[in-house]
Amino acid sequence: STRRRWSNAMFETLQTPCYVIDEKKLKDNLRILHEIEQETGCHILLAQKAFSAFALYPFIGQYISGTTASGLYEARLGYEEMKKENHVFAPAFKDADMPELVQICDHIVFNSVAQYERHRETVARYNQSKTGGVHCSIGIRVNPECSTQGDHAIYDPCAKGSRLGVTKALFDKAFEGRLPEDVEGLHFHTLCEQNADDLMTTFEAFEQKFGTYLSQIKWLNLGGGHHITRADYDRKALKELICRIKDTYGVTVYLEPGEAIALNAGYLVTEVLDIVHNDLDILILDASAACHMPDVLEMPYRPPLKDGYEAGEKPYTYRLSSMTCLAGDVIGDYSFEHKIQVGDRLIFEDMAIYSMVKNNTFNGIPLPDIVLLQEDKTTKLIKRFGYEDFKGRLS
Repeated sequence: STRRRWSNAMFETLQTPCYVIDEKKLKDNLRILHEIEQETGCHILLAQKAFSAFALYPFIGQYISGTTASGLYEARLGYEEMKKENHVFAPAFKDADMPELVQICDHIVFNSVAQYERHRETVARYNQSKTGGVHCSIGIRVNPECSTQGDHAIYDPCAKGSRLGVTKALFDKAFEGRLPEDVEGLHFHTLCEQNADDLMTTFEAFEQKFGTYLSQIKWLNLGGGHHITRADYDRKALKELICRIKDTYGVTVYLEPGEAIALNAGYLVTEVLDIVHNDLDILILDASAACHMPDVLEMPYRPPLKDGYEAGEKPYTYRLSSMTCLAGDVIGDYSFEHKIQVGDRLIFEDMAIYSMVKNNTFNGIPLPDIVLLQEDKTTKLIKRFGYEDFKGRLS
């Protein structure tokens, strides 16, 4: 497997903590996504909210169609660094941001009818000023009201009371079965780390509720949350669905995966600073759940650890914790085949996604370096952060 293609010794010289992006694994993922684009004609966009390591955008752009953003700053990043298709969706847009967004985005997706009505003239003015077919395309996000996520309401845009997307009742009330000419696309995003069966279930619900409008649009965006590069993902079913949508309705299909692009393509390398004992042995690491992998506490979840096992499975069990003052800054309990010593390095896996984009400097804890593990198994420092990065966020 990919996780066994290198040894811990490769990372011994790196300054810790550091994120390591695995170029070969990233390329493996991108090849899968590129194949789907080639076979179906769909457009796949990097959802920058999951992975924004822009030093790799030119590389990523060789395989997929572009980027999608959650606001002005991500939109600027995609525009400046990947320079391909550039889309944006946000629950609401500030009036002051719209003049720039229309210039740098190919698609702008509005979350409500009110937002569409508020900003449509800004889009129209820009489009009237352009010639040669270049324009900013308007879409509206809908809520299919089809929940497939089980217990994770925090990640479920179809949960009761969700603010994300327009329901059928409100959509029909506003448009009465006929879209205005400037609405060229529809968007739904309901998944999180899910397989093609849940997308098919969601599309059926979408088609049933919003099918009237499908003949009136140019494009359909199926959002993100598709774990396309996971080993058990049903890519055949995905391709068949995309082709059916295109053949039936004549629309261009977009997908916006974030995790799938960098899934299992990153590590967080940390050093053991101390071992304390209170009912069990507790490792104090220079990496932090609160600072460097916030989803561990937010979801919560227990991240995979190279050569680490479930607590009690192997002879030596430890609680992995951090150098912050937060009592609950605990990553999890793991067991090992050998005793852990101060100075040992541990390697958390699947750390490219929702890590660098969400980290923080709570307690003045330094931000980890960003390192590239190249295909030839050498490492290259992409970015080192320091005191000025901490101070620069404060005043």
